[in-house]
Amino acid sequence: MSMKKWVYAILPLACIIIIFLFSATPYQEQDIKPMLASHIDLSPLEPLLSPIHFTYHGQEVSVQAVGIYSVVEFFIRKGAHFTVYFTLAILAFLALYKGFGLKYRLSLQLALVVSILYACFDEFHQSLTPDRTPYVGDVVIDTIGACVGLFVVIVGRNLYHMYWKRK
Repeated sequence: MSMKKWVYAILPLACIIIIFLFSATPYQEQDIKPMLASHIDLSPLEPLLSPIHFTYHGQEVSVQAVGIYSVVEFFIRKGAHFTVYFTLAILAFLALYKGFGLKYRLSLQLALVVSILYACFDEFHQSLTPDRTPYVGDVVIDTIGACVGLFVVIVGRNLYHMYWKRK
């Protein structure tokens, strides 16, 4: 295996290992609300976030129900889900397309499948971790992140071919 293939293969594997390690950590060790409360005054955000009310995993998410710090932490955690699977999909695509030389469309499709399957495995893994619960809603967020990441790849490639490769 060439060095190029190794580099491209290691990047998505590193992302997967990071996801695995975070999923293996109990919630109490990842709880950032105490740090937020001791370092940042979020009260100016209350008027902006107070109108937001929804149920996620059977619990109401609103400033009134759980407080400003819990709402902000919720959005940080779900943003992390989105971002890490956005990254994983792009890295998996690059490994398949650039590293292993698979066709463009096949690489996109396989990167999406890998991302979704790992999101499912990750939620199963969380079910084995103390104080963590699996939830299909997180798989949906992960999948959306992966789709957006691959959409960025498609748009970027099209822009490259439209504007830079023509010159």
